[in-house]
Amino acid sequence: MANRENIQGARGRHWHALSDGRIQCDICPRECKLRDGQRGLCFVRARYGGEIVLTTYGRSSGFCIDPIEKKPLDHFLPGTPVLSFGTAGCNLTCKFCQNWDISKSRDMDRLMDEAPPEAIAEAALQTGCRSVAYTYNDPVIFFEYALDVAAACRARRVKNVAVSAGYICPDPRAEFYAAMDAVNVDLKAFTESFYKSLCSAELEAVKETLIYIKHETDVWLEITTLLIPGENDSEAEIEALTQWVMQSLGPDVPLHFSAFHPNYKMTDKPNTPAETLIRAWRIARKNGVRYAYTGNIYNKETGSTYCHQCGLRLIGRDWYELSDWQLTADGCCPRCGTACAGVFDGKPGDWGRKRQPLRMKQFAAGLHNRLGALH
Repeated sequence: MANRENIQGARGRHWHALSDGRIQCDICPRECKLRDGQRGLCFVRARYGGEIVLTTYGRSSGFCIDPIEKKPLDHFLPGTPVLSFGTAGCNLTCKFCQNWDISKSRDMDRLMDEAPPEAIAEAALQTGCRSVAYTYNDPVIFFEYALDVAAACRARRVKNVAVSAGYICPDPRAEFYAAMDAVNVDLKAFTESFYKSLCSAELEAVKETLIYIKHETDVWLEITTLLIPGENDSEAEIEALTQWVMQSLGPDVPLHFSAFHPNYKMTDKPNTPAETLIRAWRIARKNGVRYAYTGNIYNKETGSTYCHQCGLRLIGRDWYELSDWQLTADGCCPRCGTACAGVFDGKPGDWGRKRQPLRMKQFAAGLHNRLGALH
């Protein structure tokens, strides 16, 4: 562990020294160049002496058991509970951030729940969670912590799920997604101007991540786009986005359109009308996306899964709760036999829409006691 002034943390990976004495962080395309004692834009990756450290390793802003549909992941072990957690900070600067109290936090005291990787995996196992989700803030920035948790989960046959903006460099990207089983990538918009002015990022880097996940890994991929009135909700932009998804990723990648509500530094925009989401859903379907969905509104038609061959409703959803289940044991339509894309395991889970906060202390203590008994 490193410890100097306010900078302390676990040794980081993916960085290199520059000729001018600075160190460059190579986790994301931002490529922060740091002198001793400086933090990157994400705030949680910092330079201490001659290396990068992760200052949030082993600490979380909170744990909660959610329905997997809340991530949202509609085609990955439907109906099952997922243990969700995050840390603090973010490598994007989205002015519309819906989790800004966590992602923009500069108060390390928020991270009150200490949780070693083994304790998180043990908590998932003991509470019946089929997976652990790295979410609330982007797991790219707590890379080392996420990968250690993922390894502990895999050892217990617990799946790993990432919720990310996909803003990551090629080398860490390969390492990160090798540890994941499913991901929902937040595709913020489909113009470079949006990414530059509202996120301080680049769309092209996110597109590269999406193409990599789909074509170079076995990770189950879904995409979410938050539609903001007047910013990224035009018919032309949704046409371009959905056509690119079809051409570059194919028809089987689920695409979620979710509703914006005023938050953080964007309080001058209204809530996204339901009609906007439904229009986007129709455009996606028209362009060949087989599994398009609307989020943050109640609409059973646009929240359900249909057989792309015969049109039968295969999975009905009432918010985050499954209302219909027609898939066969091997994930096919019972009427025409067409396969539904996804990761299914026979019957669905029955977690429903419950949300159950969890404190990690009891699991960490239990794990410590068991390990002590072995010695």
